[in-house]
Amino acid sequence: MSKRFRVLSCLSVIALVGVILSGCGGSDNNSSSNNGTSNSSANSNTTSNSSNSSTTNTATTDDSTTTNDTATPDPNAPVEGGTLTVGTFSDIVSVNPIYINDTSSGDIENLINARLYDVDRNANLAVEPWSIAAELPQISADGKTYTVKLKNTVKWNDGQPLNADDVLFTYNTVRNPDAGAPGISAFDKIDSITKIDDYTVEFKLKQVYAPFQYSLYSSLVPAHVLKDVPVKELSKNAYGVDPTKTVTSGPWKFSEWKQGQYITLETNPNYWGDVKPHLGKIIYKIYADQNTEVQALIKGDIQMSEAIPVTSMDAVKANDKLSTILAPGPQYEYVQFNFKDENFPDKVSPFKGQKTRQAIAYALNRQGMVDNVLKGTGKLMNSPFLPGSWADPGDQAVNYAFDPEKAKSLLAEDGWVAGKDGILAKDGHRFSFELQYNAGNSRREQVAAIIQQNLKDVGIEVTPKGIDFATWIDQNITPGKFPAILLSWSLSNPDPDAESIFSSKYFPPAGQNGGWYKNESIDALWTKGQLTTDQSARADVYHQIGKEISTDLPYVFLYQYGLPQVVDQSTLHWADADKPESSLGYGYLFHAINWWSDKK
Repeated sequence: MSKRFRVLSCLSVIALVGVILSGCGGSDNNSSSNNGTSNSSANSNTTSNSSNSSTTNTATTDDSTTTNDTATPDPNAPVEGGTLTVGTFSDIVSVNPIYINDTSSGDIENLINARLYDVDRNANLAVEPWSIAAELPQISADGKTYTVKLKNTVKWNDGQPLNADDVLFTYNTVRNPDAGAPGISAFDKIDSITKIDDYTVEFKLKQVYAPFQYSLYSSLVPAHVLKDVPVKELSKNAYGVDPTKTVTSGPWKFSEWKQGQYITLETNPNYWGDVKPHLGKIIYKIYADQNTEVQALIKGDIQMSEAIPVTSMDAVKANDKLSTILAPGPQYEYVQFNFKDENFPDKVSPFKGQKTRQAIAYALNRQGMVDNVLKGTGKLMNSPFLPGSWADPGDQAVNYAFDPEKAKSLLAEDGWVAGKDGILAKDGHRFSFELQYNAGNSRREQVAAIIQQNLKDVGIEVTPKGIDFATWIDQNITPGKFPAILLSWSLSNPDPDAESIFSSKYFPPAGQNGGWYKNESIDALWTKGQLTTDQSARADVYHQIGKEISTDLPYVFLYQYGLPQVVDQSTLHWADADKPESSLGYGYLFHAINWWSDKK
């Protein structure tokens, strides 16, 4: 799975990663590859816009007859060439699909690139008019060979054809450890990729790999642009950060990036699809924090926010132009421990004792966070599998109820003794650490303060530190250089395989296990789940993983949550079939190619 840090800014792209770090919040699938993302099957319920259930998200029109012979424009007819302005408080890092590890970058990449395959509203692999593939993959009887046929009409925005060479280049690059791609776990099970002809590709796997179909739910990069770049230098190449050098394949092109201010996308004049975008321009405005973004939404400076604080809901609801979509999504928040000694000032990680990690879980008032910060809109998590998904272990996972006395007892058993200042110490090392989160995220600011107080009550000193999101992802998260973090995964891959973020095979840079966690028995279980194609049997494996990982606790799993998506329904429109889908990673942009705007 590739996860994106929701940072997965706000979720989730699938790009070439299944899990993404999320700066904001998310939707409701279970995917696993690190903020890469892995997911269990997305749930099938859809979230309707708060406007009435007419064919668009505008108000219903009056069907009564009129005697006026003058033709009246259909208010539900798409408007061509409009502008969509979106608010965010997290800048992008790079829109190169190979290196996306955060939701802000994923948002943009999702709009400027076509995917080999797409997914439908129920998270099934799908061929859409805007997909690169011409038909669903042909799978051999032994489950190890996938044959993919491409449309022969797809072009890059520089006019060059997109063909089998681009598929081979992209997939071979991601599975090359020298590339340092965060989503490598979804691609390194490939044994060979063969070009049958210009528009047919054959993938042969080393083993049965149950999640592989979702490895085909990915974007491509242009071989003709990048083939001569040394693979070890690819991550630092201008492709993905310089709009003039970023050749893409989707309905919009990457036009301008003013760091910390805005990103502009414009219609791709060489777009090849039969279905053309109605929106002529998409602008992402970057704000200092969520509260400033909400004020911009209320004032009409932006038409959509992919995530606002639940504490701002009353102000939003008071504006009758604004419509809110809120459902628990495919994302969950967590506290991650780092096990690598060099990431601490005294060169010793305090998190190596299992009882210590369990004590921290007991010390945190997770239900209080859900009740008071999320205002009841979240669900407690005890494992990396979303509640209610087919991989959810339910009661088999350990539930850490709020119990400070139990926490103190476990800390004492693990050798921690209170010093004169009341802070615990062991072997001469004070139990004091920095908890990093992305600056401007009001939810995480509140949760970090709760964590600080909860752990102080049991003798642990925590220093919360907010850091600019893009800088944080690039300099701390991706290379695994942090003491502890408060972050979330946005699960953009509908399969629950989370090997990339929990297996010791995927330490940075080729993987998303940035906490340097190692548990050989859990490593083996991820492989067992991949080799099992029967969903019921796979579920048993993931239930076992849930039980073991909730006992060993590389993370304290906090809660699944949903972030309110808010739109200006007076200017932004879609048909009912194209409305956002909260259950999907990047579902807030579902079928955006069919949306339209009254604003120019």
